[in-house]
Amino acid sequence: MTAIDPTAHLTAEQIEELGRELDAIRDEVIASRGEKDAAYIRKVISAQRKLEAVSRGVLLFSIFPPAWLLGTAGLSVAKIMDNMEIGHNVLHGQWDWMRDPKIHSTTWEWDHVSPSEQWKHSHNELHHTYTNVIGKDNDLGYGIMRVDEDQKWHPFHLGQPLWNFINACFFEYGIAAYDLELGKNLHKRRRKSPEFRAQARAVGRKIRKQVLKDYVIHPLLSGPSFLTTLGATFTANLVRNIWTHSVIMCGHFPEGVQVFERRSIKGETRGQWYLRQMMGSANISGSRAMHFMTGNLSHQIEHHLFPDLPSNRYAEVAVKVRALFEKYELEYVTGPLPKQVFSAWHKVFRLSLPNAKPKVETPDREQELVAA
Repeated sequence: MTAIDPTAHLTAEQIEELGRELDAIRDEVIASRGEKDAAYIRKVISAQRKLEAVSRGVLLFSIFPPAWLLGTAGLSVAKIMDNMEIGHNVLHGQWDWMRDPKIHSTTWEWDHVSPSEQWKHSHNELHHTYTNVIGKDNDLGYGIMRVDEDQKWHPFHLGQPLWNFINACFFEYGIAAYDLELGKNLHKRRRKSPEFRAQARAVGRKIRKQVLKDYVIHPLLSGPSFLTTLGATFTANLVRNIWTHSVIMCGHFPEGVQVFERRSIKGETRGQWYLRQMMGSANISGSRAMHFMTGNLSHQIEHHLFPDLPSNRYAEVAVKVRALFEKYELEYVTGPLPKQVFSAWHKVFRLSLPNAKPKVETPDREQELVAA
């Protein structure tokens, strides 16, 4: 965390009381889930599928500029909807309570090169358990960036703004790579692991399926519009990747968001886990349309507190959560999208430079940061 711990004023009893109050908010939403919520996700899925079908239909005539623009815009929105409000949230198990086998975390597959099973492990099990813990949370800096002033600087970090931009453009492939934990698994011994080889083959199959659908079959169906449809599909994927990357960066990387040492979570209680989620996340303010297009991850704080609650309930939950921030005198990090994007990228640039020297710490602390 920062040199000044923003939670230092809280006693152990207050932290556990905070946890109980958050549990009560969660229980209230769970008890009130019902047909209105189920109708919401079914309506969203139906709208997404219709929008994608119509957009792909329009792109069959993408040789004409108006059709290219309309089809590309529609396909971009459809892919964002599939990735954010539908795929991400269904795979979190937010709709498992409906007992609908077609809208369930165990059966859902999304328009993404990362297989859902691998994503659920790296995201649901690792990222949400170890949120912003250096060396444990692969989403923190995506394994290619320096994320904390105390982390040892290396010349490689000078390029992290470029690495981050490339990662944004091809974000779904970046996610697939760190779902496979390539950083550690490319060592010769780990590469031969049957488990890793099976996972790598699954990613390869998913990539082939996505490439075949987006860059072969659909363009071929367009006939004379082959090249323009190919370009339109690439553009839609690019827009989806950059948008998704931006939303996630805004949720975990702006100034004011805390990172944590591995030793800080030893013996962590329920209340302390809640507190880490609160301090390790940030929100994006905006309209209902903004919240929808982010998959309600604009309510990132609430999502990290309650990752399996229906996303359409986060707005009402946010009011109660923000009241708890004020009650316990904690900073609720939020702001409009441009501000949060600027803040996150400013941090990327700032930490790419050797201008913040690591603090003098114990050998354990130094070893931990270097390993990360």
